[in-house]
Amino acid sequence: MIILETERLLLQEAEIDDAPFFFRLLNSPGWLAYIGDRGIKTKEDAVHYIREALIKSYKEHGFGLYKMILKQENQPIGICGLLKRPDLDYPDIGFAMLPEYEGHGYAFEAAKATLEYAETTLGLNVILAITIMKNTRSKKLLERIGLQQIDVINFKSEEDCLLYSSEKM
Repeated sequence: MIILETERLLLQEAEIDDAPFFFRLLNSPGWLAYIGDRGIKTKEDAVHYIREALIKSYKEHGFGLYKMILKQENQPIGICGLLKRPDLDYPDIGFAMLPEYEGHGYAFEAAKATLEYAETTLGLNVILAITIMKNTRSKKLLERIGLQQIDVINFKSEEDCLLYSSEKM
């Protein structure tokens, strides 16, 4: 199901058939360095991730992480969407790209559209974001879409993370 459309992208719900793409994305160098190893070692692990992390979120929260597709090529290139984590009071925006598509503005385009969708369609007043300190590209993107750093937290990792919010402090 298509959730959003931008000039160059479609954002749509993940499906079980997307397992090869998610296997590749979740094992990409950027994912492993900045998001963390999710233990996706086989295509079956990728199917389980899609079912238990993505599809479950769509059903439980009415939103989730969506597959980012280049319209012209009909090619999945990354993910962008919203997560509702038990440790945070509000949903947070997340995104990741396959390395060969980084630096072309796709993540910005998808994140900006997702933030607008969260506010206008879903009626969410506050959107958070989390990134590790060394992820300078993510920090810049979050600031470009209008989020502000509000705190430093330790979020399920050894590293401190920066917490961003759409709510003006």
